[in-house]
Amino acid sequence: MSHPHPELTTPPRLPDNGLRVVALGGLGEVGRNMAVLETEGRLLVIDCGVLFPEDHHPGVDLILPDFSYVEDRLDDIDAVVLTHGHEDHIGAVPYLLRLKGDLPLIGSTLTLALVEAKLKEHRIRPFTLTVREGQRERIGPFDLEFAAVNHSIPDALAVFVRTTAGTLLHTGDFKMDQLPLDGRITDLRAFARFGEEGVDLFLTDSTNADMPGFTTPELEIAPAIDKVFRHAERRIIVACFSSHVHRVQQVLDAAAKAGRKVAFVGRSMVRNMGIAAELGYLHVPEGILVDVKRLGHLRDDEVVLISTGSQGEPMAALSRMANGDHRINVGPGDTVLLASSLIPGNENAVYRVINGLMRRGAAVVHKGNAKVHVSGHASAGELLYCYNIVRPRNVMPVHGEWRHMYANAQLAIQTGVPEANVVLAEDGVVVDLVDRQASITGVVDCGYIYVDGTNIGGTDEALLKDRRILRDEGFITCIVVLDAATGKIASGPEITARGFVESDEVFQQVIPKVERAVEEAVANGVRDDQQLQQVIRRAVGSWAGGKIRRRPMIIPVVLQA
Repeated sequence: MSHPHPELTTPPRLPDNGLRVVALGGLGEVGRNMAVLETEGRLLVIDCGVLFPEDHHPGVDLILPDFSYVEDRLDDIDAVVLTHGHEDHIGAVPYLLRLKGDLPLIGSTLTLALVEAKLKEHRIRPFTLTVREGQRERIGPFDLEFAAVNHSIPDALAVFVRTTAGTLLHTGDFKMDQLPLDGRITDLRAFARFGEEGVDLFLTDSTNADMPGFTTPELEIAPAIDKVFRHAERRIIVACFSSHVHRVQQVLDAAAKAGRKVAFVGRSMVRNMGIAAELGYLHVPEGILVDVKRLGHLRDDEVVLISTGSQGEPMAALSRMANGDHRINVGPGDTVLLASSLIPGNENAVYRVINGLMRRGAAVVHKGNAKVHVSGHASAGELLYCYNIVRPRNVMPVHGEWRHMYANAQLAIQTGVPEANVVLAEDGVVVDLVDRQASITGVVDCGYIYVDGTNIGGTDEALLKDRRILRDEGFITCIVVLDAATGKIASGPEITARGFVESDEVFQQVIPKVERAVEEAVANGVRDDQQLQQVIRRAVGSWAGGKIRRRPMIIPVVLQA
């Protein structure tokens, strides 16, 4: 099993008979999925998603793949293939199309409809090609064939890529639910046919690879949802992903059975479910939907709200309800149903929302205390099944944290894939398929690109570090005015501190230390303002570390009078 090393360098030129794969996101993380395929000097992009920020990304709205690898080669991109309509696979498309607006987008009907609605907000009109399972398209040197896969959103596709350098099968996100709500199962016959033809490189969804057995069918959670509806006293508030059409369908069915009306809450929820209903992927019982503004005309026990915010996003509707700053005032007797799994890294945010809702008197039902959600990803048993059907020559686990990808790699080895043919890579690592052998050949720049308000890419790790220090450690400013002629202190030091429990009097203790440090520096011939600022920063930092056990941001100001 090969894996990246710190000493990796820029990859060599791709051989004429080679197929190159570079993941610009989605490896070692759950989100930001984007893979770039190259052969014969042409590029094919598979997915282009976002990653949602965690606690250590203060002020960040979204995290994008790093497009620098393709920025100078946009004319070489033949198409962008989108496997399904979740944000972690399509959310960054508008930002890629800002660089070149006529890149063709290929995907299923629902996937492209969701992307087009998103692009409309960015005032981009894309070129699209709608495909469905069983369809085959030639795009430059890439011969693409699409196969149906089952996931937590309808119309998901796997893509089989034929090139002169070899073949590649990308599953996208998938599971093998044998009782799907829409009757559309993962096409294992197509997978077997690809296997018979020969799959040189198999890119497989790793998210649930460390979960034994098979993922529970969607159908099995309907009784748990019905039970919640039977026992709810007042309003029912359901939180799920704004693209989780199957879960919304189950809630609509349960509401119709219970005689309740449903209102969608949250802009993305309203938009996406409108699209799904219009295209026939969501079947809305007659007369069940009401506008959220008309809820005042209904009794509380007649109401169901379907909201965004299942991952504890601070600006989403559910978080604002938990904080009491939403038009929906959650209180005793209300039932909140979190119909989603926890994305790794979001646990604290979600439990914070749960605590806030319960503090306001609501009953909260979630995956931890009821069977109200099943995953959209294949567990270990399903992956083993796929490996045995496809019989790939080489395997590259994708989509998941390192522990997920490692577990997936072990499954491949257990089914007989040689360990040397299982490639564990990270974002930016270059994998070349040459003579039907996959290997790591180098690395390209591949950092996080942060969307921060209207700014894209301006935020960097140094800025985030400053924000984390301000948030966690506080800050101290120290202003010193020097006599320009003599270099002696004419005024100050004046200390201002924010974010500390300690009183202002405590910070007066550092003044003599600053005075001594500045006087010694001036006596040694230091007169440059920047050098004196460093002297002050060291003096205050040393005192703060010893006295109050903190490492605050220190802002020294030196003025000459």
